[in-house]
Amino acid sequence: MKVSVILPVYGVAEYIEKCVQSLLAQTLDEVEFLFVDDHGPDESIDILRRTIEGHPRASQFRVLTPERNLGAGMARNFGIPEAQGEYIAFIDPDDTVEPDMLEVLYNKAKSLDADICCCYMQKCFPDGSTGDLLVNPHVEEGTLSHDSRAYILTHYVSLFASMIYRREMVVADGIRFPEDRAADDSYFVSCVWMKARRVAYVDRPLYHYLIRPGSVTTTLQSDKYKKRLSVFGKLMQYAHEHGVYDEFKSELDYMYLKKGYLSSVANYIRNSSRPVASTYCEIYDELMRVIPDYRGNSYLKRDIKMRLLIWMLRHCPVAATIAMRWYIRKNNIVS
Repeated sequence: MKVSVILPVYGVAEYIEKCVQSLLAQTLDEVEFLFVDDHGPDESIDILRRTIEGHPRASQFRVLTPERNLGAGMARNFGIPEAQGEYIAFIDPDDTVEPDMLEVLYNKAKSLDADICCCYMQKCFPDGSTGDLLVNPHVEEGTLSHDSRAYILTHYVSLFASMIYRREMVVADGIRFPEDRAADDSYFVSCVWMKARRVAYVDRPLYHYLIRPGSVTTTLQSDKYKKRLSVFGKLMQYAHEHGVYDEFKSELDYMYLKKGYLSSVANYIRNSSRPVASTYCEIYDELMRVIPDYRGNSYLKRDIKMRLLIWMLRHCPVAATIAMRWYIRKNNIVS
C-alpha cells in the first residue's frame, strides 16, 4: 500500500459526496481511504456508503467507528494505527482534491526519499469562487539542514492537509494530534517539522480547502484560548522529551511567543465582546511559566513590532486591544 488517507467524519452531509467523488477519481491505485465515523448528527456516513456502492474502488474505502465522539484530531489518531500505507495523508471530508494529488505527492516523495511532501492549497467558497493560494514555506529539498529546520520552525503554517507523511516517522516518533480541540493541526505539523529528515515540494494547488460557515475554524468559542495555550505547552514538552528543544531553543521559544502567547491573546479578543485585563495577565503568566527568559530571545530582539505589542498588552491593554482587533480584521483571522 502506497498511501493511506484518513478522514474524520462529523456533520458534513452537504459536502461529503463531492469529497468522496474526488477520492474515487484518484489516479493512484495502491491507496486506502479510512473514514472515521465521529458520531455526527446527520447522514454523512450513509451518503459515503451510497456514493461508493457498486464502484470498482469501493473495497479501498473503510469506515472505522470509535465508541464515542472524539473530535477531528483524536479521530485522526484513531485511524493512524489502522493505516497500512507507506505514507499517510489527512483530508477533511468537506474538501476536495485534484485527481492526481496522491500520485504526484507520492512519486515526488519517493524520488527524494522524503519524510514529507507538500503541495499548495486553494481556498474555495460554497458559491464556487476561489480565494488565496496557501503555501508552505519553502526550504531546499532533500535533507533538512539545521538552518532549514530553524527557518521552518519560525515560519511554518499549519497546512497539514497539504502534505503526505511517512507513516514510519509518524509512528516511531509518537506524532499524534492532541486531545484539545484547538490548534491540534499546528501541534501535529510542528512535531513533524521537528522530526522529519528530508522534505519535498510540489508547486501546484492540489488541495481545495472549503471555507464554510459553521466549520470549526469559523465558529466562535469563548474559551478556545485556554485550549490553545494548553496545546502549545504540550508542544514545548514534546520538544523537550524528544531531544529537540536544546538545539532549537530560540526558534521554539519564538514559535511559542507567536503561536502560543500572541495567538491566544488574539483568539481571546476575537471571541470576547469586552476583553478584560485579568485574562491578558492569565495568558502572560502562562508565558512566564513556559519561557521565563523570553525577553532574551534573539528573534524577539529583532522583532520590534512583537516587542511593542507584548509591552502594550502588559502596560496599555486598551490600546493593545484596539490594535489587535484591527490586525485581526485586516488579516481575516478566524481561529
